[in-house]
Amino acid sequence: MTASSLPETDPVAARRPQYQADIAAGLDRFFEPRRDDCPWCGGTRLTTRLRTVDLLQHKPGRFELSQCADCRHIFQNPRLSLAGLEFYYRDCYDGLGEKQMADMFEGNSANLKDRASLLTKHHAAKRWLDVGTGHGHFCRAAAEALPDTEFHGLDMSAGVELAAEHGWITRGFRGNFPEMTAELAGNYDVLSMFHYLEHTLDPKAELAAAAEVLAPGGYLVIELPDPECKWGRVLGKYWMPWLQPQHLNLMPIANLRAAAEEVGFTVVDEQRGEPHSAMDMAAAAMLWSNRFIGGDDVPWQPKPPSGLRKLLRKASMVLTVPMMVLAFIGDQLIAPWGRKHGWSNAYRVLLTRN
Repeated sequence: MTASSLPETDPVAARRPQYQADIAAGLDRFFEPRRDDCPWCGGTRLTTRLRTVDLLQHKPGRFELSQCADCRHIFQNPRLSLAGLEFYYRDCYDGLGEKQMADMFEGNSANLKDRASLLTKHHAAKRWLDVGTGHGHFCRAAAEALPDTEFHGLDMSAGVELAAEHGWITRGFRGNFPEMTAELAGNYDVLSMFHYLEHTLDPKAELAAAAEVLAPGGYLVIELPDPECKWGRVLGKYWMPWLQPQHLNLMPIANLRAAAEEVGFTVVDEQRGEPHSAMDMAAAAMLWSNRFIGGDDVPWQPKPPSGLRKLLRKASMVLTVPMMVLAFIGDQLIAPWGRKHGWSNAYRVLLTRN
């Protein structure tokens, strides 16, 4: 039975047997063998950058990020297997996690609109394909500012179909982008990958696919978490952009530029400070408090929390409100200075196909 066909009278209870069976079968199958070399450059001088747990959903498992001393690429090691990707993505962006993610995007509409700004300084888009569109929130926001642009979306999840049903995209494609290049080639003058490449198994293959789809003169705009951001050192595992276990690869901007140029792109423009979302301390406070408060009813726990545990969770959440408010204020105060001094948590690059 798939998650979409489960009875929704008690969606947590309905999902619990499958999750408990998955966990009982062992977590080792959710990981590939550990790598001794960098997937980006092949270098063998690897160090451990981070060890953590799932701080967002609190599913079981431990995760590690390795960093290459030669090219500075950061990658999950050992990486999730296909079974692991299915397990840890389940009910994160869809299903039980759909409303939480939708609320997050709805509250970030200004940033979503701003993502198009790097392109619009150079080109008036006619037909735009957003790769990794999720539920189409970017396309919905950008269409308000670009009414003459036709937006299409592509994603692996059912969210792209919902986006089409809502009318947020004119057309939706569901599948693996590199496997769909023949179907998509020649149809777009703009492609975007916003917070997408870090989720992919092979970012270089995704860039090569974009080069196949775009005709010469077409544009590709990319936004990624910036692993060189100083917040990553200060906040450690509570820095939200590490986002384990979903983020498989984190590329310094120089690596992205070089890889794109290798497959036929030229860098037109880039932004290091403008994409920054002033949320690092607030997000860290949220992750920390949720980890230690616990008590939420989730199907990967063997049984629901007791009434007392639920009450304690509510009381604890109230007590953390002042901390969250202070963290939010701190983010807003630091952001203008931080954008100029290496504290931006994201970057954007605009490329054109040669």
